[in-house]
Amino acid sequence: MIGHALVSVPRPATRRGWDLAIAVGFAVGSACFFIGPFPGFVQLVGAAADGVVFFVGSVFFTLAAAMELREGTVRRGHRWGRDPSWWSAAVQFVGTLLFNLSTYSALQESLSTQQENRLIWTPDVFGSACFLVSGALAYRVTAGPRLLPARMDRACTTAAVNLLGCVLFGISAIASFVVPSTGSILDLAVVNWCTALGALCFFIGALLTLPSSSDAHSPAAT
Repeated sequence: MIGHALVSVPRPATRRGWDLAIAVGFAVGSACFFIGPFPGFVQLVGAAADGVVFFVGSVFFTLAAAMELREGTVRRGHRWGRDPSWWSAAVQFVGTLLFNLSTYSALQESLSTQQENRLIWTPDVFGSACFLVSGALAYRVTAGPRLLPARMDRACTTAAVNLLGCVLFGISAIASFVVPSTGSILDLAVVNWCTALGALCFFIGALLTLPSSSDAHSPAAT
């Protein structure tokens, strides 16, 4: 997520506006997921409004991911299913749709434990898995065949930060399972911390994908 495929391809000056919209969309979505887990924020606005913040954040993720997928398919000429960057963007987009479903379901009241795990936890886990696959693909594209890249440029740094965010989101998703015997979340503290830290990683990654002034004067930049 968060510009996975965007950082691994050329960015001509004529596409700066499009890239800016993608980066801003991911940044806004990340900010929502960063703010939402804080206990003080929940107490300030209430659980219902907090749920709306998460849902709005997921919508911004989806809009940005859709623009990025279109960017890779139409504007950058990546053939359907033939390029790792395209797959990174496509899997990322699917993950955002699953987050839409999860966060929307979380707005519903009076769900049973079984319904919470089926409507909220399950799409959250699968969405996080999509993010992890997308982030791993993006890191592979930027870092090459080795675990550590020969040169840590902006693209590699962005991919690494995003991949860390994907791992944290995955941990958060697993920890959010509602235990049937108690009706309580498996580990709420882990959920909140990993969600906030993962969102912070995505926010940093989004800022790193913002087109710089040098992009406007070079035919291709990463």
